[in-house]
Amino acid sequence: MKIRLFIKPYCGWCHKAMRWLDDHDVQYEKIDVIADDAAFAEMVRLSGQELAPVLEVDGKVLADFGPEELPVFFQRISAADGQR
Repeated sequence: MKIRLFIKPYCGWCHKAMRWLDDHDVQYEKIDVIADDAAFAEMVRLSGQELAPVLEVDGKVLADFGPEELPVFFQRISAADGQR
């Protein structure tokens, strides 16, 4: 499973998302969209907006979210993978 988290370093929601992922031993690639213009453009292309955080898991996107949304998102992905 490829997991990428697009963040803005000063974003409180981004830090909460990283903390949740770390607390649940989820391995992910952290991508700073402020330091990398191409990453920012990719985040906008994937999510349709400029707000962070944006989480991409194997092509499935959760945009501008709070950590309370992560368990449901991962459950939905697991359920969809189980139907393949």
